[in-house]
Amino acid sequence: MGKQALLIIDVQNDYFIGGKMELVNPENAAGNINRLLENCREEGIPVIYIQHMATDPSAGFLVANTPGAEIHRSIAPIAGEKVIVKQYPNSFRETALHEYLQAQEITDLVITGMMTHVCVDATTRAAKDLGYSCTVISDACATRALDVEGEQIAASLVQKTLMGALAFYYADIQTTKEFLGR
Repeated sequence: MGKQALLIIDVQNDYFIGGKMELVNPENAAGNINRLLENCREEGIPVIYIQHMATDPSAGFLVANTPGAEIHRSIAPIAGEKVIVKQYPNSFRETALHEYLQAQEITDLVITGMMTHVCVDATTRAAKDLGYSCTVISDACATRALDVEGEQIAASLVQKTLMGALAFYYADIQTTKEFLGR
């Protein structure tokens, strides 16, 4: 195994109760991220936050310079932890993430965050394509129900489907308990 880092994607206020794009059970995901965060801090594993900042107010959520775009207080960064701002679902697109990981000689990513079906998915696939070994912590991610062809797909099914798709090639899928018990 190479050098590992914890990647926390878009755990921002708009995804929580009262936010502009509420997800299903974001508190549970944030609680598990917090457990992983504490473990990584204790073990000296680098932590990298990704913060989505929409520059167009018509996006409706995660708009720059609004309370909804702020990183949720339950997992707030501390001094020395890297925060990378993005404008696209893929955390590598038009950001310094890849260069930062290379400079830190990080080869293995432990991926957590919000929304599973967009940013977690896009970032995991891009990371694998760039040569990183990826582990996605399934219960440290949150998503929402989706409407597809006139049918509502429950958030739990969206989550399981995405984890299954990523597990096929892109990532090792683990729970928080499995990862911390390694």
